[in-house]
Amino acid sequence: MHHSNFDACIEVCNACVVACSHCSTACLQEPDIQKMARCIALDMDCAGICAFAAAAMARGSEHAQAICALCASICKSCGDECANHSADHCQACAKACHRCAQACLEMSASD
Repeated sequence: MHHSNFDACIEVCNACVVACSHCSTACLQEPDIQKMARCIALDMDCAGICAFAAAAMARGSEHAQAICALCASICKSCGDECANHSADHCQACAKACHRCAQACLEMSASD
């Protein structure tokens, strides 16, 4: 399948990479970093899988649907964690992660 069929999902994945990268860095500046440890770890996992998913879709990988299914799961987990924190960067990240989870879930279910 040509990557242009995945353009919207690739765009959402890339936006999630940016949001998660920003969130993890901003979390490191929070006064109680220990409280943010899970958020930081999930941000890094999420940014990594989103970049991998976007690349897989861009090259038309035969494993793109499976990668996107995993990406959806990790994005949901990260978004749920970020939603627990009141910082603006966490709230913005939660929205980006939940959008990406939905887009990847839809892509992984497509024929």
